[in-house]
Amino acid sequence: MQKRDRFADSITIFYRYFDSTRNRTIDSSINDFTTRFPLPYTYHHMGVYGTATQSFIFSPLLKPGFDAGFHQYDSYKFTLENTQFFQTTRPYTEFAYVLGSKAEQLIDLKHTQNRKANFNFGVEYRFSNSPGLLKNQNASHNNFRITTHYQSNNKRYEFFGVVLSNKVVAAENGGLVNKALLDSLALNDPYELETRMGRAGAAIRSPFNTSISTGNTHKETVFLFRNHYDFGQKDSILTDSVMYKIFYPRFRVEHTLKYSTQSFNFFDRFVDSARYKTYFNFPAITGDTLNYQDSYTNLQNEFSLISFPDKKNQSQFLKASIALQNIKGSFYNKGTDNFYNVFASGEYRNRTRNQVWDLEATGALYINGFNAGDYSAFVSMQRKLGNKAGYLKLGFQNVNRSPSFLLNPLSSFPVSNRTSFNKENTIRLFASYENAAKRFKFSGEYFAMNNYMYFDSFYTAKQEASLFNVLHISAEKVFKIAKHWNWYTEVHIQQTTGNPPVNLPFLLTRNRLAFEGNFYTNLFISTGLELRYNTGYKADNYSPQLGQFFYQNTNTIQNRPDINAFLHFRIKSFKGFIRLENLNSLSLSGGNVGFTKNNLLANDYVNTSLWFRMGVWWNFVN
Repeated sequence: MQKRDRFADSITIFYRYFDSTRNRTIDSSINDFTTRFPLPYTYHHMGVYGTATQSFIFSPLLKPGFDAGFHQYDSYKFTLENTQFFQTTRPYTEFAYVLGSKAEQLIDLKHTQNRKANFNFGVEYRFSNSPGLLKNQNASHNNFRITTHYQSNNKRYEFFGVVLSNKVVAAENGGLVNKALLDSLALNDPYELETRMGRAGAAIRSPFNTSISTGNTHKETVFLFRNHYDFGQKDSILTDSVMYKIFYPRFRVEHTLKYSTQSFNFFDRFVDSARYKTYFNFPAITGDTLNYQDSYTNLQNEFSLISFPDKKNQSQFLKASIALQNIKGSFYNKGTDNFYNVFASGEYRNRTRNQVWDLEATGALYINGFNAGDYSAFVSMQRKLGNKAGYLKLGFQNVNRSPSFLLNPLSSFPVSNRTSFNKENTIRLFASYENAAKRFKFSGEYFAMNNYMYFDSFYTAKQEASLFNVLHISAEKVFKIAKHWNWYTEVHIQQTTGNPPVNLPFLLTRNRLAFEGNFYTNLFISTGLELRYNTGYKADNYSPQLGQFFYQNTNTIQNRPDINAFLHFRIKSFKGFIRLENLNSLSLSGGNVGFTKNNLLANDYVNTSLWFRMGVWWNFVN
């Protein structure tokens, strides 16, 4: 009789993010649902999951070069920056399914395996669909990604391949016609209320409907192929019975090909001219439909030379690059145009072998082309202070960028005041201290903004010529209250100087009181209450036709704290999440008990009331 191999189901697996040399392991924690759910707690949506999102934290765009201008759905997307390249000794599969109120659902499937020790591929697919709390609020997202990684047997040649696709289909309703009616619903369902956009009258909520008649369709496809060849030194290690061949790269020649397509489309097939004029101050409309669409094709070739000063430390390198970018834009009813950019970049990284220092310095300059004069500079330095003293990190960033192409006269979207705007310049200073032993982190960042671009109405863009500053300080701490009781607290404080066109909550905090521990051999539980609160502030309004949040200084939004109850557990490779969210919407007014006290997200946009979610994350070793 053959004995069972106790290592038969074991696996060694790690991953690296794209453009990183740091190995990471898979997170098996269960105490924080937002580490698995695509939307971070520092963001809010515009009514239900899948709609436009905005951060409570000041987050200017810090990328030079060409930008189309549409970022309201970035939180849900697959990107090159969050792409993972795995190395695994056995095929690994992860399946996730989340079911929420009103037939909200999210499906996430990930599979990776090494066909050989030097070749890995991965496939990831995510689908979400939210029929909506209100009429004309359904939103669906399709995200797909394939990764490949190969290294030759002699360690000299290596390539990385990525194909990713994002498709967003999200309705826009412009907010409620009369949000005061939330307190007097005949059927206790906000779906009966009229919205400012979309087909008026009766409507049916369907979990199988992924089409829209008023809203946005965004599509993006990215293909990236990076390969390099190394020159260096051979070596070997001889043990009692085996000789291991080693190769130390000293000089690398690298080429990166990136091809992408983007399409941004807003349409309304049931235009009501009177409502557009009343609610959005939109000029007279000819016909009963609106359609705006900008599409781009982007081809980029980048050539790089890389040197490794220390042959035994590939995390220390010096990189110099030159790139040519060709862009073709197509604009609804306005024809096409072609642009190009030539930019140079440099990079130095050094994570020392003793893990004490971690240095990074990068820079890019657009030498010629459409975005000539754009640049970015980034420097960070991290020092390990001791095994129990934690890490200290300091950094500086400066970005000079052209206004987004949405503000260009060629764009088909209805910006009413396209003029020659200046380049936006951002200086960011940041620092952080983290002590894992004491479960504490403190960080701060300081922004100096010059020529800040923003919208101040549904269709009008402006530029703030005066320099202004934003200070953001945050702290995270885990307090051990009792044997199985932990208090997780996160606090953000923000303050602006002068009177800039930026409104931010002074305080944003999230607190979780959790009863958790390992109660049986394979059972881990984390259950308790979660609270998120921000002080009242004049939150940005939202332009559905442009997909832009815009500054307003008249309406202050003062909400109750968001309160959620949760039960999270893990049994071996199975993780379960049961959540009852927005308990704060409980209303006792008028003798009627119900969950009708919805928090506001922007003027005339309301959050969900009581919301139930149940999700599973299950990973398999094949």
